[in-house]
Parts: sequence; C-alpha cells; structure tokens
Amino acid sequence: MHFPDILEIIILAPPILFALTIHEFSHGSVAYYLGDSTAKDAGRLTLNPLKHLDPIGTIAFFIIKFGWAKPVPVNPYFFKNPRKGMLWVGLAGPVSNLIVALISALLFKAFVALGSVLPPALTDPLQQMLFYSVLINVLLCVFNLLPIPPLDGSRVLAGLLPADMAASYESLEQRLGSMGLLIILIFLMYTGILGRLINPIINFIYISLNIVPH
Repeated sequence: MHFPDILEIIILAPPILFALTIHEFSHGSVAYYLGDSTAKDAGRLTLNPLKHLDPIGTIAFFIIKFGWAKPVPVNPYFFKNPRKGMLWVGLAGPVSNLIVALISALLFKAFVALGSVLPPALTDPLQQMLFYSVLINVLLCVFNLLPIPPLDGSRVLAGLLPADMAASYESLEQRLGSMGLLIILIFLMYTGILGRLINPIINFIYISLNIVPH
C-alpha cells in the first residue's frame, strides 16, 4: 500500500476530484432532463466536488488509485419509462468519464508539443495531471460499466433485458448491498481479474493516442 507525499497529492487531487464530480453530476443531469429533480432538490446538481465526495472513497483513490463518490439520488418513478430512464442515467456517468479521458489525452499531447516552448516547471506538472486524468477517468468508466449491482453497468443491463428477467436481476442489488459489492471488488482486485479487465483498455487508449508518462 502506497501513501502519497504532498507533491503526489497536489498532482492527483485535481483529476480525482473532477472525475468523481463529473461522473455524479452527469447522472443527476440526465435524470433531471428525463423528469426527475431528486438530485437537484438534494443540491447534487452541481460541479462543486464537496457535494459529491465520499471521504473514504476519496482517500482510497489516493492510496490504492481506486475510489468512489456518494451516489446521486435518483427516483426512476419520475421517468416515463423507468427502466429505460435508468439505462440512460446509468450510462451518463461512464460516458462523461470517457469524454473527459479523451479530452485529457488530447490536452496531454498538446502540452507535450508545447514542451519545447514553455518552461518544464509549468508543463511537467500539467502533463502529469492530464496523464492521471486519462487513467482515473478510464478506470471509473470501465469499472462502473461492470454489470454488478449497484454499479452503472447493472442499470444498463437491466434496461436491455426483458422486464421479467430485469426484475430478477435487479433484486440482486437488495441481496448484495454495499458490502457485497465491496467483497466482489476486493476479490476482483486481489485475484487480478479487475486488472485483466481494465488494463487492456487503458493500454489500448494510451497506445492509440501515443500517451506515455512524462
């Protein structure tokens, strides 16, 4: 287990805070667009990271490079089609992280190109932040798309299944709960399964965009 020093915290904090914030904000925004104002009424339809952060989940990101935010409250009964509505709400978070990862990758390459013009004292920290922004946002995108309740991927899958199968599948969330998800996460991490699922996607993005650590 690695505990970051002050410099690492300064480099990691902006991409972590923004990735978690945009993820939850996107969930709430799509829900609001579809007719559910629950997140807005709870003060969660904001880009203020303090409204979204889970203390333990945020600290975990700095230590194990993986964490979580407080889930945005959503009431699917406000949607015309609750299952389809939750599908779009579920997709919103991971898609927003993927978009941020791609933008970060392009900005990373831009700062690399400017490295010969601007002083390294300015470009080096920004390059590191952008590099980690790609990593963190891809991690959040891919992990949240795993079809394990209550992750976003379970909302997407439930919206695609026939109604009777979806009801049985969604009942898993009540049986698993947060502790069940945590146990599954630990199992996936320590058996290396999570890495085998996520690392090829991260490497593909890095290679495709010619991104390397500075």
